[in-house]
Amino acid sequence: MKRIVIFASGSGSNAENLIKFFHNSDNASVIQVLTNNPHAKVLDRCKKLNVSALSFNRVAFSKSEDVLNILKASKPDLIVLAGFLWKFPEFILKEFENKVINIHPALLPKYGGKGMYGKFVHEAVVVNKETQTGITIHYVNENYDEGAVVFQAKCDVSPTDTAEDVAKKIHVLEMEHFPNVVDQILKSQKESM
Repeated sequence: MKRIVIFASGSGSNAENLIKFFHNSDNASVIQVLTNNPHAKVLDRCKKLNVSALSFNRVAFSKSEDVLNILKASKPDLIVLAGFLWKFPEFILKEFENKVINIHPALLPKYGGKGMYGKFVHEAVVVNKETQTGITIHYVNENYDEGAVVFQAKCDVSPTDTAEDVAKKIHVLEMEHFPNVVDQILKSQKESM
């Protein structure tokens, strides 16, 4: 059974979707959720879903090996960033090479980089009068949103769409595709062993 650890910073709708998707899976399960926000709604969701969840601070994440040691003990086959806003430290990426993925609410390389998340991405898409946007699932490297792309899904943006309208369309894509892509990545890991 493959083991998934999720990192989240906010409400945790993607984390909950992943937990539920893998709940009855023969392939994998979400064994833990980690957050940098002690007030994140994802913690409440995890409690209801009976999944271990911990919050940590910046020192534990990037200045010490506390989070790294938690991950080593959890032995994840895949680390999934689902609305996690901090840059991943290189020493953790080195330990879990090609095992950290992220979902981004735009079609990278457009609208990626530091500070480009959530509503900031959707506002930029609307301001720039884009006719399409979407989601990108990619491997995480030492730079924001620059890792190898695994999957993209597109949706149309109409001239009357607000940033909130775009956010709703992106949410639909995330809910539909993210768990399936994670599942496929884990299955391909199995095949390559």
